[in-house]
Amino acid sequence: MSELKLVITGTAGVGKTTAIQSLSDRPPIATESETTDELSEIKSTTTVAFDFGEIYLDDGNVVHVYGTPGQERFRHMWEIVAEGAIGFIILVDSSRDDPVADLKMYIDNFKTFIDETSAVIGVTRINEFNGQCIEDLYCFLEKEALFYPIMAVDPRDKSDMSQLMLSLLAMLEYG
Repeated sequence: MSELKLVITGTAGVGKTTAIQSLSDRPPIATESETTDELSEIKSTTTVAFDFGEIYLDDGNVVHVYGTPGQERFRHMWEIVAEGAIGFIILVDSSRDDPVADLKMYIDNFKTFIDETSAVIGVTRINEFNGQCIEDLYCFLEKEALFYPIMAVDPRDKSDMSQLMLSLLAMLEYG
């Protein structure tokens, strides 16, 4: 049996904690604290260290899934959480002002880790915004000569999140 580590990252409120809750085969661990800044307008708590869940694969392997805090003031945790990861799921909120800038910020911040592994991108709240977001993200990736799958996902949907994770695992195996 081997243990694999994946990291889910993205902006505050994008659905990282929810994604881990939907993926995990055991009750996840969350380090939530009361929101005290402008984020309190949209959610009452935020991740301050990391979230953690486990997925038990049919072949006996265990996938440890870590979620980073989304707020940049907790950025010091990002590298700690990323250490040893085999890949990254970057969640992008299509309802934010500039989803492309959000994606760029996470790719830039995790570049050394992603260059050694790989990444997939899940776009949340796609039904609340226009479908242009995914095309804009692909255009950005193309300009940067980056080739990562992008999927519209609902973090509450285990099937959506499993498909995103399986896409990442396939990229790692065949990429």
